[in-house]
Amino acid sequence: MDSESYRRYQAAMVSTYYPETILVDHLFMTDGTEESYASEILTLVHSGEVLVVNSRKRNGLILFKRYHAEFAGPGAAVGGSYDSDCERVMPIGNLSLLTPESHEDRQKAYLIRRQWIRLIRQITENPLPQQRVQKILDQFEQYFPLSIVTQMPDIVFALLVGVLPQTVSIVRRLGN
Repeated sequence: MDSESYRRYQAAMVSTYYPETILVDHLFMTDGTEESYASEILTLVHSGEVLVVNSRKRNGLILFKRYHAEFAGPGAAVGGSYDSDCERVMPIGNLSLLTPESHEDRQKAYLIRRQWIRLIRQITENPLPQQRVQKILDQFEQYFPLSIVTQMPDIVFALLVGVLPQTVSIVRRLGN
């Protein structure tokens, strides 16, 4: 009997905790300029064209999917059919997207995108949520100016490494 009530309790917790829509829309607001710019980028990502994040700049694009986020850093491919399920984007740094000039450039960009995905996967393989958060924060702080990283909402890092936003907040607070 106890196990039955426990299962019902778990089902109730899960069904009320996870909404049907992505949390990002509700947890941080941007001003109209940022929202318009992100909307233009999302339109480009959904256009079906393959684009490449400029590898000569410290920039990147966070692509929000239904239940997670992916980071496409310099040199990575974005768009095409690969990101058709993208619901929202967040440019990092002074984003510059280029059109690959050849089939080889496109293939190279896809390989670089896979490398960025592997980096995040290595971080998420850590079983301790606090360590996952610390590692992703360290990675972003090494690559981008601290002012950019500190402005990024907790939910962004949470969706990148599969933790709760509260965990990101705690790690950030303890890290300072």
